[in-house]
Amino acid sequence: MGSEQFYPEESPVHDVTVAAFSIEQHPVTNAQFADFVSDTGYVTVAEQPLDSADFPGVPPHELSPGALVFRPTSGPVDLRDWRRWWTWVPGACWRQPFGPGSSVDNRADHPVVQVAYPDAAAYAAWVGRRLPAEAQWEYAARAGADTIYPWGDDVRPGGRLMANTWQGSFPYTNEGALGWAGTSPVGTFPANAFGIGDMIGNVWEWTTTPYATRHRPDRPISACCPTPAGDPSLNQTLKGGSHLCAPEYCHRYRPAARSPQSQDSATTHIGFRCVSD
Repeated sequence: MGSEQFYPEESPVHDVTVAAFSIEQHPVTNAQFADFVSDTGYVTVAEQPLDSADFPGVPPHELSPGALVFRPTSGPVDLRDWRRWWTWVPGACWRQPFGPGSSVDNRADHPVVQVAYPDAAAYAAWVGRRLPAEAQWEYAARAGADTIYPWGDDVRPGGRLMANTWQGSFPYTNEGALGWAGTSPVGTFPANAFGIGDMIGNVWEWTTTPYATRHRPDRPISACCPTPAGDPSLNQTLKGGSHLCAPEYCHRYRPAARSPQSQDSATTHIGFRCVSD
């Protein structure tokens, strides 16, 4: 587990043993999440007003429900400033991921996005499963390989595009991955050797592992989800990269790659999948 070839937070390389588990073949889709909401009446974090106690001094009109939406820039920008391409959009949520006027009506088989960590945990509990620990996720993503990518060390073997990642110059020119600029239907790209799809690219995926700046091999592995009302000040570990990953900015479309995200974050490039014993 881990890597010492790319980013410091992926080291050190170390051995981890995980018990047998099952993992879903693809990220949870809009259709699946819609069934959950229809059955339970669940309201996601992005659909709830912000608590004024958490944001002292912020005007009430700025506390309306919403989420972060990716917007391409008009040209090259300073890649150290993520605010150039991320915008807070009131009304953005899983039903209308880009804000009022957008829809998932024609995206039933795309990964659900704009889901915060408590939302993913609530869905997992509803289906009688849970979110994966980082070690479980990485084991499934590697599919027995010890190469940079699950399919080998060449990002495009034989010129074949293997995952939905940014194609062009980030964050202003995206030619699309097999025609998809943004999320793609699950299963569009080749499955790995375990038969699991979309482990790399498309959407980042939540794990139950609290984020640390380096791996801690002596820390016990646990796949148990915290309660859905988790502490929003905590950062969870995301895995897999997304359709926004580009080598000049985020070469994290690899099994060993990892990224921190606060539990209350909802964006247009984060989704999840579930595991069970």
